[in-house]
Amino acid sequence: MSAVYLPELTAGRLLGSWRPDVPALLLVVALGGLYGWGVARVRGRGGSWPLARFAAFAGLGLGAIVVATMSGLAVYDRELFWPAAVQNVTLDLLAPLGLALGDPLRLAAEALPEGGAGRLRRLLTGRLIRTLMFPLVSTALVLATELTVYFTPYFATALRVGWLHELMYLHLLAAGCLFVLPVLTREQALPAWCTHPVRAALVFLDGIVDALPGLVVMTHGTLIAGAWYLHHTPPWSPDVHHDQQIGGGAMLGIAELAALPFLLAILAQWVRAERAQTAALDRLLDAELAPATAESEPGPAPGLVRPWWETERSEVAERVRRQGHAAGQADPYGDL
Repeated sequence: MSAVYLPELTAGRLLGSWRPDVPALLLVVALGGLYGWGVARVRGRGGSWPLARFAAFAGLGLGAIVVATMSGLAVYDRELFWPAAVQNVTLDLLAPLGLALGDPLRLAAEALPEGGAGRLRRLLTGRLIRTLMFPLVSTALVLATELTVYFTPYFATALRVGWLHELMYLHLLAAGCLFVLPVLTREQALPAWCTHPVRAALVFLDGIVDALPGLVVMTHGTLIAGAWYLHHTPPWSPDVHHDQQIGGGAMLGIAELAALPFLLAILAQWVRAERAQTAALDRLLDAELAPATAESEPGPAPGLVRPWWETERSEVAERVRRQGHAAGQADPYGDL
């Protein structure tokens, strides 16, 4: 018996081999069309939408889906394990990150009519969605999804059954979006205690958790989908065990690389939020400290009174008191 194998995988063939995937293509067209419609609606109402967000959504988000499902990775994923591993981690980590950087939840809230936007926000604050998007729950779901794919018959069966392979793609993408979308969106999709420092800590923890599947795959002694790859491995491929180690190393590397821009995006949001809050407080402080003209009367100078920031209960007064304490000036009139 003779078997027909694909030609040896080289860098040129990896970049130049493409195969259409109709379900994935329909998903990309649908997501891109809805996002473009939202941007057009917002701009048509006189608003604006950053070009960088559109580029992140289309380039990194939808582009990662296209590369994972239709490039040379998809062409060779049934011949070698490592292209399939790169496919899966791309759909699980890189594509959700790109989609979330485009902030589709905020775009939908701004583009939809008032009633539709209200229903969307009620959906995001519903018990089921809040539970699934809760950071620790969504992180556990991502980890459980990756471990289920590789250490149950799920992956081996998906290699044989086309519709299950497509469902696995969607499963990985949805699991990744559950964590990334609520963390990066400007909509209130997380509890109030998830401030930017907390989100940065959660992203750091998620980066560690996302590295575990790659580490386990790389060091696992038993072959993953071993029966399939032993039967379909071409003569030019590396040893099947070595192929699995390459795949696990690629998963580990991509997980760590994806964590860096994710963390940087959170830090950038944190800086912008602090600047906006500081600017608002400065405007309020300037308004309250505006010089007031008082009628001067002849006679002895009036007695000293306590300054307003020591007696008033407001956020601005509290800020002035904190600044005074930090500068060692608890009593600004102490020398008088």
